[in-house]
Formats: sequence, C-alpha cells, structure tokens
Amino acid sequence: MPNQREHSRCKEAFKSISVLLLSFLVTFAAGAVGALASISAQKTYAMIQQPSWAPPAWIFGPVWTSLYVLMALAAWLVWRQRERMRIDIALIVYIVHLIVQAIWSWLFFGIGRADLAMLDIIILGTMIAWLTFVFWRVDRLAGIFFTPYLLWVTFAAILNATLWYLNGGKLPMQMQP
Repeated sequence: MPNQREHSRCKEAFKSISVLLLSFLVTFAAGAVGALASISAQKTYAMIQQPSWAPPAWIFGPVWTSLYVLMALAAWLVWRQRERMRIDIALIVYIVHLIVQAIWSWLFFGIGRADLAMLDIIILGTMIAWLTFVFWRVDRLAGIFFTPYLLWVTFAAILNATLWYLNGGKLPMQMQP
C-alpha cells in the first residue's frame, strides 16, 4: 500500500503548508491592524520628549517585521506538535496575544494614552513570557524564535514607561476622528 501512505504524506504536507501560510496571515493581519494606528508614528515619535537611549523611529518597522516572521514560524512549529501533545490552549493564547499586541499601537499612537498602553504592554509581556516558556517546552526552536520578541517587548515596556514619564503622561494624538 505505498500509494495510500504516499497520499497520506502529501495530504499532511499540504495541511502543514496551509497552516504555515495561515499562521503568517493571522500574525501579519494583527500587525497590520496595529500599523493602521501607527501611520503617523514616526511624526508622533519625533514630537515627544525621548530618553537619549531611545532607538531611531526607522528601526521599529524592520524589527517588528522580523519579530512577526519569527512569531508566525514559532506558532506553526508548535502546531506541528499537536499529535504529540495538547497545544490548543497555547495557540488560543497566541491569538489573544496578537489582539493585545495590536491594541497597544491604538492606545499609544492612536489616542495618545501612554498610561493605558503601559497597562496593555504589561499584560502583553506577561502573555509573551508564558508563551515563550510553553513554546520552549513544546518545541525548542519555537521557544528560541519567541525569545527575541520577549526581549524586545521588555525593552518596549521600559521605553513606554519612560516616554510616559518624560511627557507628563500626555502624548500628541495623530489619528483624526
């Protein structure tokens, strides 16, 4: 029955590629939702008082693009372990964390609320730490892929708090109603 076995392998490969593409689609869709609030982010970022160690505005796009690639790959690697262990809760938390991630841009850049963005990024960082731990246990490479994301969001939380403090809790709103 090599034909049946071959058919089954092809079917599984197609399913795996489909889920990989879906992982990229969902991850980058969440990024796009956040990006809508960040259309004028460079202008806003330039207008606010910043610490001397703040990165230049142009760095955020490439960093986030790289992180979204790693996140999508990590989620797919975890999904691939579904036969070996239960991963449904981890993937649900992954989806929810994407929503929390997208909300941050709307809070910080969309409505200029660094205080609410700070609360959001604390929740986000906690979710990312948990996901990094769980992904690591499910698939080491998935955990490795999530680690730069955890480090970047930790840095972003410190930057968020610093910007909030330096600007007296007020940020310019760039989004027009």
